[in-house]
Amino acid sequence: MANYVPVPFADLGKPTNDLLGKDFPVGQTKFELKTVAPNGVTFNVLGHQDNKSKAINGELKTKYVDYKNGLTVTEAWTTGNLLTTQIELENKIAKGLKLDITGGFLPSDGKKNAKVGVQYKQLGFNSRAYVDLFKGPIFTSDVVVGRDGFLLGGDIAYNVGDAAITRFAAAAGYTAPEYAVALHANNSFQIFSASYYHRINSDLEAGGKATWDTKAHPASEKAHAKSPVALEVGAKYYLDRDAFVKAKVNNAGVLGLGYTQALRKGVKVSIAGLFDTTKLDQPAHKLGLSFVFEA
Repeated sequence: MANYVPVPFADLGKPTNDLLGKDFPVGQTKFELKTVAPNGVTFNVLGHQDNKSKAINGELKTKYVDYKNGLTVTEAWTTGNLLTTQIELENKIAKGLKLDITGGFLPSDGKKNAKVGVQYKQLGFNSRAYVDLFKGPIFTSDVVVGRDGFLLGGDIAYNVGDAAITRFAAAAGYTAPEYAVALHANNSFQIFSASYYHRINSDLEAGGKATWDTKAHPASEKAHAKSPVALEVGAKYYLDRDAFVKAKVNNAGVLGLGYTQALRKGVKVSIAGLFDTTKLDQPAHKLGLSFVFEA
């Protein structure tokens, strides 16, 4: 019998994705401010400026959690004037059951969206289902089962209006305290990937991911076509308890470097860059900076 609740389908392979994707704020300058009011309401201000277009976008988000009644209310307002509200009710109707209602409204265009979802998780089982009421409607569902570290999951989307399956995927993986591996078949079995993550010791982490796009044409068949298989490897090393460096490289010759430092409690800064090693003499490189403040 399983003695743990498996992760949702979207989080299969997450350790590798975080290692290769997070803490690389390239091409932009990011700012994040998190504060908590005495009544428990969390305020989160996000902002970022694109280094090329100089466009500035932001979001103000508030979150209220009533732990006693399992209620969470999240509201957000973006600089694009998009208003969203999410209401979650967890473990109130039944243990392991969460209801989720999310709505959005764009006053300038009159566009609106609404999703109703349910998640149910128990030992060895985690499932979710959502209905997008204004698109299709589109029904999406995923499920993951786990036992003894092994994970197996699937995902599907069905357009009720067209009476057609629009997307399906499957994944399998194995998770241990020091490492994790995952295999994915995404985009209706057109894109396949394999990833691994390894915590070598308390200071060093490593991982890699290979992705095969069955629709990509080999360079020998089509000029300027990308390789059908993309390979990326990376590592993270903790310099001390307050700082770490990250590095990654892919088979296209793009090298990513990042450095994150906690200046003091609640203040963190990250600087990163992507460098095309095949075009070192050209302006093909990207730099970025990120500031995070928590209080």
